[in-house]
Amino acid sequence: MRRRDVLIGTAGLLAGALPVPRAQAQPVPTLPRDFLWGASTSAYQIEGAVKEGGRKPSIWDTFSHTPGRIADGTTGDVACDHYHRYPEDIGLLTGAGFEAYRFSIAWPRILPDGTGVVNDAGLDFYDRLVDALLAAGVAPWACPYHWDLPQALQDRGGWTNRESADWFADYVRVVVARLGDRVPNWVMLNEPNVHAIFGHAVGIHAPGLTGFPNYVSAQHHMNLAQGRGLVAARAERSGLTLGTVFSLQPIRPASTSEADRAAAARFDAIWNRINLDPLFHGRYPELFAADFEPLVKVGDLAAIQQPVDLLGVNYYGPSYMKDDPGGVLGGTGYGALPPGMPVTALGWPIDPEGLVEVLGDLRSNYGNPVTYVTENGACYDDPAPKDGVVDDPKRAAFIASHLAAAARAIEAGANLKGYFAWSLLDNFEWAEGEAKRFGIVAVDFETQVRTPKTSYRYLKDVIAQHR
Repeated sequence: MRRRDVLIGTAGLLAGALPVPRAQAQPVPTLPRDFLWGASTSAYQIEGAVKEGGRKPSIWDTFSHTPGRIADGTTGDVACDHYHRYPEDIGLLTGAGFEAYRFSIAWPRILPDGTGVVNDAGLDFYDRLVDALLAAGVAPWACPYHWDLPQALQDRGGWTNRESADWFADYVRVVVARLGDRVPNWVMLNEPNVHAIFGHAVGIHAPGLTGFPNYVSAQHHMNLAQGRGLVAARAERSGLTLGTVFSLQPIRPASTSEADRAAAARFDAIWNRINLDPLFHGRYPELFAADFEPLVKVGDLAAIQQPVDLLGVNYYGPSYMKDDPGGVLGGTGYGALPPGMPVTALGWPIDPEGLVEVLGDLRSNYGNPVTYVTENGACYDDPAPKDGVVDDPKRAAFIASHLAAAARAIEAGANLKGYFAWSLLDNFEWAEGEAKRFGIVAVDFETQVRTPKTSYRYLKDVIAQHR
């Protein structure tokens, strides 16, 4: 049984009163004075309160309650209890000096059945959150969709149903109408490529579908939804700053063989280009254009190619691909990493130079859009708090190396304007559950006590030195 009797929102629990670890001796890169510093989260991963305020189930509620789907058997039912504890979490943002907070809005809180009747109680929660952020001097950045599709819409086919693009546009109108007077920055979708691949092709994320046809259908309809959402937001309120968020990474062959080189090119198209090319060039990459052609109706590509004011880039590391004729995604599979490649606790390769590569690709091939790193961070197995602090020098070093890479990319001409750490809090880490942690603030999921880590202090020091 989770204890939920810990007092929240009191001054003694805010970041200014918490013991904070001293930062390790990490370098402080030089970034522009107007560089934006923020932190990111997502609704299902932190909010909890899944049956409160009129909210109905999302696909992740269904998926996480399916035996065997989550590595440690946990769910997002409570998670970080941010729904009740958001004042404390805002205190953590201000305690580090963050200027912006990217959060997602839970679609099933706003439209519990996916479409139709609007749930005012759900909108009221985000009203309170936005007003509290503004009162604290933190700019709200809203993401309408971070993978928590209402289960009621999944029952109608979800993203494999072409109508999903219109469902999303209608939902965007509702949230922008309510919050757009105070939230100027909106990013439509978080990582549609990851959601399409892991949720609809290989089935390890919600909704657990498999097969290449499901992937193609979900990916195209999310691309279309992104475009229609941008149009809907602009029609609802002028003067907004609008964009979307992609997970981008260098895709490298696992060996020097021609087969692996070709596999890397195919996966690069699937991971990166199938999102970037329609948005910026109005076409699908040649390698897979024929697969998407049956779904693309007249006007679709023009609808997807909407102007954006910014592009959010989530960067974690590169992938190394091998030829795999049985692989569900273009005959590719994940291959062995180069000898000696450092990895995180999830086995993800660590390569800050890959961020320079990704931003250089945007500069050279996509018009050098205004860009923000909207997620960057690392999973490590942190020690227990000691004397009220959590020492995570590896995560601090990871962040430092990637900030240095961001500085190099800017020097090379990248139009990078800010950095959002992933994540503010340890959270429900999707299929990994609560055991794997990305937060710069530790969360004891039994007591809900928050404890800043060394990485939090490092970012606090970096932000202070850039002011």
